[in-house]
Amino acid sequence: MPQAPVIFDRHLLRARHRRAAALGPVTFLVDRVADELSERLAAVLRPFDLAADLGTPSDAVRRAIEAKVGRIVDVVADEEALPFRDASLDLVVSALALQFVNDLPGTLVQVRRALKPDGLLLAAMIGGDSLNELRESFAAAESEIEGGVSPRVAPFADLRDLGALLQRAGLALPVTDVDRLTVRYDSPLGLMHDLRRMGATNALTARRRTPLRRATLKRMLEIYAERFADGDGRVRATFEIVWLSGWAPDASQQQPLKPGSATTRLADALGTQEIRTGEKAGGRDDVN
Repeated sequence: MPQAPVIFDRHLLRARHRRAAALGPVTFLVDRVADELSERLAAVLRPFDLAADLGTPSDAVRRAIEAKVGRIVDVVADEEALPFRDASLDLVVSALALQFVNDLPGTLVQVRRALKPDGLLLAAMIGGDSLNELRESFAAAESEIEGGVSPRVAPFADLRDLGALLQRAGLALPVTDVDRLTVRYDSPLGLMHDLRRMGATNALTARRRTPLRRATLKRMLEIYAERFADGDGRVRATFEIVWLSGWAPDASQQQPLKPGSATTRLADALGTQEIRTGEKAGGRDDVN
C-alpha cells in the first residue's frame, strides 16, 4: 500500500499547541464547535457508555458531552496511530483536529475498526474555504515582492472529498455538512495573533524556512485591507467548519432498498404522468 504524503510536520504542530497553551489559548472557535457537537449528539436517542475524544485541542468537548456519555477517554497519542482495540468504543468525537492528519483515510479506517457495531463517529474539522482571504493576500504579496509564492495556509479538505472518505473507510450512513463563520478583526494582525494562540500557524512540511520578509508582510496587510475590509475598516476572516458523521455497520441499521423492489411508482407519488423513454409529453413520437 502506498504511503500517505507527509503534508504536516506533526512534531512542529505539537510544539505549536504547547506554545499556544503557554501564551493563553484563543478558544472561541473550538468552544463554538463543542457546543454544536453537544447539540448534534443530543439528537441521537441512545446512550454511549465509552467515548474517545480524538485530538481536540482543549477540554471543551469533554465538558460539553460529559452528561451524555458514561466515560470519556482523551486521545493524547498521535491521531494517526490510535491505541484502541477493535470494537471497543461506542463513540468517537473530534473537534478541529483531523484537518492536520497526514493520512486521514487511514485514521478513519482505524476509527471504524475501534467502534463497536452501531458505534458513532461525530467530528468537525476546518474545511476548504477557510482563511481564503489570508491565503489570497499572502499569495499576491509574495508574488509582487518576492517573485514567487510559498505555501502558508493548509490545503483543507472539501465537503465532497470527506463524504467519499467516510464511505471508503467502511462507515455506514455517512453524512457531511458545512457551517461557515465570518470573524471580523481590527486588522489582519489580529487574525494572525489568534491563529498563533490557537496553535494553528503554518506547520506544512513544504513551508518556507526563512523568516517572513518585513516588506512582504507590510504588502500582505495592505492587500488584505484593500480586498477584505468592510465599510468600518474592519477586515473579515472566513472559517469553514465541515461536520462529518458515520456509524460502524450493524444489522439493526436502516438498509437501502434493493433495485426494483419499490411497490409504488414515482409518477403516482408525484401525481404526474409517466413518460416512457423515446416519447414526448402527450405520448406523441417526434417526427422529422
